[in-house]
Amino acid sequence: MGSKRGIIWGAILCAAAVGVAIAAPRAPSQLAQSTEEAVPAFHNQPPQGQLPETLSPSQFNNVVVQNAYILAARVKKVLYQQPCYCHCDRSQGHTSLLDCFASTHGAGCGVCLREAFYSYEQSHKGKTAAQIRAGIERGEWQQVDMTKYQTPVPAK
Repeated sequence: MGSKRGIIWGAILCAAAVGVAIAAPRAPSQLAQSTEEAVPAFHNQPPQGQLPETLSPSQFNNVVVQNAYILAARVKKVLYQQPCYCHCDRSQGHTSLLDCFASTHGAGCGVCLREAFYSYEQSHKGKTAAQIRAGIERGEWQQVDMTKYQTPVPAK
């Protein structure tokens, strides 16, 4: 009879432990995963003053990187209004995608390169900076065909 009582108490304790585990609040890391990630830094309005220059493409040996810097220079006002999803706003203090090409950071980052090409392509389709930003936020920059940038872009 004592062993039955022990089994019953064991079952009650197990059920209580399961109940507590189910009802317990989630850990902060689990909560963070369930919330949407914040959009990286960008400027919501066109620039009011002069923008920084992008670096000279001749500083780089890679044709794709050279093309990115050439095209970034052509759409600086657009890049100024775009976030960069490599999160260089956190790691390097960048305030927009333009900062990636005013420094060497863009040369070594596939996210920056794709976002710059995406921004250039969309601006030449007549999209506004806000429309381009919406596309970047949806991840459309990830679909950029990088093979078309493996040969030098024509001079302007």
